[in-house]
Amino acid sequence: MKQPLGHGKAALGFIFVTLFIDVLGLGIIIPILPKLLQQLANVDVSMASQYSGYLTFTYASMQFLFAPVLGNLSDRFGRRPILLGSLFGFGIDYLFMAFAPSIIWLFVGRFIAGITGASTTTATAYIADVSTGNKRAANFGLVGAASGLGFILGIGLGGFLGAISIKLPFIVAAGLALLNALYGFFLLPESLPLKNRRRFEWKRANPVGSLLRIRNYSMAISTLITAYTLVYIGQKAVESTLPFYVIEKFKWTLHSISALGIFIGVLIASIQGGLVRFTIPKFGLQKNILAGITFYGIGLILIAFNNTGWLMYVYMIPYCLGGIGGTALQGFITEHVAPNEQGELQGALTSLTSVTTVIGPLLMTSLFHHFTDKTVPVYFPGAPFLMGAVLMFVAILLTVRSFRKSRVQ
Repeated sequence: MKQPLGHGKAALGFIFVTLFIDVLGLGIIIPILPKLLQQLANVDVSMASQYSGYLTFTYASMQFLFAPVLGNLSDRFGRRPILLGSLFGFGIDYLFMAFAPSIIWLFVGRFIAGITGASTTTATAYIADVSTGNKRAANFGLVGAASGLGFILGIGLGGFLGAISIKLPFIVAAGLALLNALYGFFLLPESLPLKNRRRFEWKRANPVGSLLRIRNYSMAISTLITAYTLVYIGQKAVESTLPFYVIEKFKWTLHSISALGIFIGVLIASIQGGLVRFTIPKFGLQKNILAGITFYGIGLILIAFNNTGWLMYVYMIPYCLGGIGGTALQGFITEHVAPNEQGELQGALTSLTSVTTVIGPLLMTSLFHHFTDKTVPVYFPGAPFLMGAVLMFVAILLTVRSFRKSRVQ
């Protein structure tokens, strides 16, 4: 087993590759999920989107319960073993999805993945461990860059492999996740020194208690977290319904969805891996947070009322620019937390994200299903995106209020 390599570029390189391969496995199944659900459940694309929401609900519910547990365990035993366990869980999930004879087995796989799905939680704690000063916020952009690059290759491969066999992308995703776990076992160093570890306490790992502990931060930070709760819910319009939306409205094929996914991946990688390293030092964290929410809102409104397929590429530009806000938020919050509590913080934030993932996809897919059902009096596939834009507007108001309180404090 390798020893820690220190708090430099080498350690960040390891976590970047880990996140990249992990997201690659996630991206590879996105283009073919609508078709798989239609086949297994024998339903149309409208109802398939609803099943997708139920699957996400299952995953997010388990992640909500177990993310603070794993985050606190990483504060006790280190980031490395928790991260490796989560990757193994994802591999098992993909195998269930690859060989599922019925839709119920998809739910079994999502159940397992939700319990072990702490890769992002532990990775962000890892980054906090090895980052200092002004570089911390910029280094969180590595998460976005890895996500973008993973989606570029993952969604492209998903479209290509799905055209060969609907099961093949899941088999490849399982192999990549398990290969990633093997890679980490031999090469990923531990980032949390023994002196910064603390005793595991069940009361601190309670998911509800973990959320309530957010109130211990200043009023400005608590308000800002509330605002981004709405942002996370609004994002689910794109994350949960976009493939179903372009199939329903524009009759896009598997390859068309993959092409858009690749484009989105390039944008995310460019913005969060490169642009934020300029915008955060230039304009500061607060301006980046506010600008990010505004860009999200603009993009969602444009997508909601779009009637031309190729304009999806244009409207994704302002939407993806919203990613500068999330990176700045991570840096803003982690500056106010002690080194031996970073895992607990990321566990709490992941629990909060899981709550929004419980609420958001069900809300957005239900809206999509309702407004695309054959019996609905008003046909409006863009309803989820309009709802997301409304939530972004409310989040802007809360963010401005948070910054005013921050100045007073």
